[in-house]
Amino acid sequence: MKVKVISVLEDNYMYLVIEERTKDAIAVDASISKKFLSVIGHCAERGRESESHPDDTPPPGSLPRQRGSCSAISRVGCVWGRRSNRWVNTQSCSQPSAKGDTLFIGGCGQFFEGTAEQMYKNLLDTLASLPPETKVFCGHEYTVRNLKFALKVEPDNEHVKEKLSWAKARDDDDIPTVPSSLEEEYLYNPFMRVREEAVQKFTGKTDPVEVTRVLRKERDEFKKPKDRLPIPALLAYQWGLLNQSSSAPK
Repeated sequence: MKVKVISVLEDNYMYLVIEERTKDAIAVDASISKKFLSVIGHCAERGRESESHPDDTPPPGSLPRQRGSCSAISRVGCVWGRRSNRWVNTQSCSQPSAKGDTLFIGGCGQFFEGTAEQMYKNLLDTLASLPPETKVFCGHEYTVRNLKFALKVEPDNEHVKEKLSWAKARDDDDIPTVPSSLEEEYLYNPFMRVREEAVQKFTGKTDPVEVTRVLRKERDEFKKPKDRLPIPALLAYQWGLLNQSSSAPK
C-alpha cells in the first residue's frame, strides 16, 4: 500500500491511499477537489471525509463519480487525514492511519468540539490500541511548533531535541514531516506522554486527564501572537503621529 501526500492551502494535507495490487485508491480529506484531481491526473470516485471542518472536506459532489485509474476502496486501514500546492512524495506502508485534527506529530488538536476526557480517550485508549508501527498521517503541518512546545515541557528529552532538529531541516527545505509512527510519538509527544513524571511535573497534575487539560491550555498560549494593528493601519497611525509632530508649534 502506498500513500501519496498532497499539500494544499497554508498547511493542509490531502492524501491518496493506493492499493498497489489492484490499483484502487481512496482520497482522504480532499479539501480542494479541483487541485486534487489536477494533481493526480486521474478521477477519484469517492472521497473519504475524516473531519467536519470546511478546509478539510470537499463540497458534496465535487469529486466526480466517474471511473478512471483511481476508484474508491473501503478496506484501507485509514482512520482520519492534510501542505502547499504540489505533489510531495509517496510513502509505502502496511498500516497507515490518517489522524486529521486528533493526533499531530508532536501534538494534538484543540478542544473546539470536545473535552480533555475525550481527547485523552482518543489518544491513549483508541489510537494507543493500534500497533506501535502504525504510521501517522496528520491533518496539518504543525510539527516544528509542536516540538518547540514539547521541548518546553521536557527540556531534557533527547528524542524531542533530535526530532525538532530534523523537522526544522525538513521545514527549511519545504518538505513534509509526515508520516511519523505511534511508537515515535510515545517518545516525544507530550500528549502521548501524560503518564510520564516529567510531563506531570510540568503541569503540576498527576491525573492523566488533568495533565492533558493543562497541556492543551499551555499549548494554546504558547508563543501566542499578540494583538496588533495590521501593517497598513500601523503605518497610517505612525504617519499621522509624524505629521502631528512636524506641524506642532515650536
